[in-house]
Amino acid sequence: MLVVDDDVRLAGLIGRSLEAEGFRVRATHDGQAGFDLATSQEFDVLVLDIMLPGLNGYDVCRRLRASGNTVPILMLSAKDGEYDEADGLDVGADDYLTKPFSYLVLAARLRALIRRGAANRPPVLRIGELTVDPAAQRCFAGEHEVVLTAREFAVLAYLAARPGQVVAKAEIIENVWDFAYDGDFNIVEVYISALRRKLDPYLGTRLINTVRGAGYRIQ
Repeated sequence: MLVVDDDVRLAGLIGRSLEAEGFRVRATHDGQAGFDLATSQEFDVLVLDIMLPGLNGYDVCRRLRASGNTVPILMLSAKDGEYDEADGLDVGADDYLTKPFSYLVLAARLRALIRRGAANRPPVLRIGELTVDPAAQRCFAGEHEVVLTAREFAVLAYLAARPGQVVAKAEIIENVWDFAYDGDFNIVEVYISALRRKLDPYLGTRLINTVRGAGYRIQ
C-alpha cells in the first residue's frame, strides 16, 4: 500500500501499525510524489491525506481517476465536516477517515477496500467523441472537458450507460432523483436542454434525441 501524508511522524506511525497488520507499506510526503508513485507502480490500496504540499489530496485523487487509475483510495483529513467528506468521495475516493482515528479501524477499512478491489468502480463510458467517467465525475467532448453540475452529470451518465435505448422521464426521475420525488417530471427537460447547450457545440451534433411520447435516447 502507499501512504501519502505530509506529517512525517504520522506517516511513520501509520506505516509501522499497518506493517504489524501484514501490509507492505511505501510512504511519501508530497502530493506530486504520491501521484507519480501511484502511476508508476502498482498498489493494492492508497491512503491519501487531503492537506499536502505540491498537489492536495483532492487533486491527486482527481488526476488518478482521470488517468484511468482505479486503485482503491482512503482519504484522511483533519476536517470532519460533511462537505469535506462529500468532496473527497465526489472526486473519486472510496472511503474517508477523520483524524484522529483508530489504527485498528484504519486497517479494517483498508482490508475491506482491498477485498472489494477496483472491480466495482464503474467503467468509463465512451460514445463517439463523448467520454463520461462516473468515478471521477468528469465529462469530455472530444478533447474538451465539459463542466457539469452534479445533477447534469447524473442524468448524462444514466443515459450514456444505455446507448441507443429510449429512456422515459419517469425512469430518469426514479434513478437520478429518487422514489420520493413528487415534483414535475418536466424538470428532466431542463437538464436535457442544459446538457445539449454544453455538449452539442463541441460534438458537432445533437447527442441526446427526444423520442416523442417515449423519452430520450443517446445516439
